[in-house]
Amino acid sequence: MAARNDIYCADLGPPAGRRPVCVLTRDAAIAVLTSVTCAPITRTICGIRSEVELGEEHGFPEACVISCDNVITIPVEALDDEPVGHLGEFARARLDEALRYSLDIVY
Repeated sequence: MAARNDIYCADLGPPAGRRPVCVLTRDAAIAVLTSVTCAPITRTICGIRSEVELGEEHGFPEACVISCDNVITIPVEALDDEPVGHLGEFARARLDEALRYSLDIVY
């Protein structure tokens, strides 16, 4: 079963096709939902606060980012059976910051 901060390959349909995504849905909800909210991972790097940089330490052969400005909800079935990675503590903290920035959540 998927978990928050897991990285999966997923079929996003046209025009995006298959690409890696980072699961954002909280763990308690994943077990009862048929869809999960994810942020796509892309090699298009803009260098903005709503991106989380990833690289070889996350299993990617080249630099890429989690794009928090492009959050999507997809069916659980669109995720591959097994994750290709999981965010570590530092990347999870950066993801939380990027999501707050992209959604303009201030607290």
